[in-house]
Amino acid sequence: MGLLILDAANSATGSLSSFLNSISSGIGDWGLKLIGGIAALIIGLWLVRIIIKAVSKAFDRKEMDASLRPFLITLIAFSLKILLFISIAGIIGVPTASFAALIAGVGVAIGAAFNGSLGHLASGVMILIFKPFKVGDLIEVDGTLGTVKEISVFVTILETFQNKTEIIPNGTITDGKITNITAKGNLRVDMSFNIRYGSDIQKAQQIMIDVMKADKNIMSSVEPTVVVNSLSDSSVELLALPYTEVDNYFDVYWGTRQSLLEALGKAGYEAPFAQRVVTMKS
Repeated sequence: MGLLILDAANSATGSLSSFLNSISSGIGDWGLKLIGGIAALIIGLWLVRIIIKAVSKAFDRKEMDASLRPFLITLIAFSLKILLFISIAGIIGVPTASFAALIAGVGVAIGAAFNGSLGHLASGVMILIFKPFKVGDLIEVDGTLGTVKEISVFVTILETFQNKTEIIPNGTITDGKITNITAKGNLRVDMSFNIRYGSDIQKAQQIMIDVMKADKNIMSSVEPTVVVNSLSDSSVELLALPYTEVDNYFDVYWGTRQSLLEALGKAGYEAPFAQRVVTMKS
């Protein structure tokens, strides 16, 4: 009986020892793979940063389009990181095919959750391909007038004349009207002025033309004109039509407008007021 108990005890001890050895061996192997994966992640991210810096410098040397540059750098960085994570999964022991399938599944789920964001991504690609505007252009979109500072994957960043930074989703831009003020290099500034009925219209027009010709912000290559735009109940509306470079737009819109108003005032053109003609019957 004693021998039987001793044999059973030895057998149990041997099984437990074998089990513990298996666990220890497994943990040791997995631990080494995990350490290797962490080391590969650190080195890989370091290499990705170096590659992105090298690509950025190459774009600078080749004078890559400032509109396309941020998009390509983001795309390259994202692709390299995906490849890095797949490689690390292989080092740890996760089957690469299974990991790729997992990433694809997660991608589908994220795509469903961020359906609108993917639309902005597609719009960003359209903007970069068809180039309705580029970095540095003065544009008006979604009721905002500003200079394009960056075209990223999902949004376009504008800087307004009030020094505000407007971040507009690309989908909003492509779904609406885009006004590119810079496209032609110059533009016409329409400024209206009202004078009283009975005033010398031709004299007023000549005064305004002389002021615009003397203004350094107005293009001399295009003759400025002044036309009668409309007749209201109490005044004649004159419309000044000078052309200017894009950078001088607001200098003309505000500065030249004031000069025109002051010149008309000095010439005796007073502001019109509401008039009503009353006929008395005898």
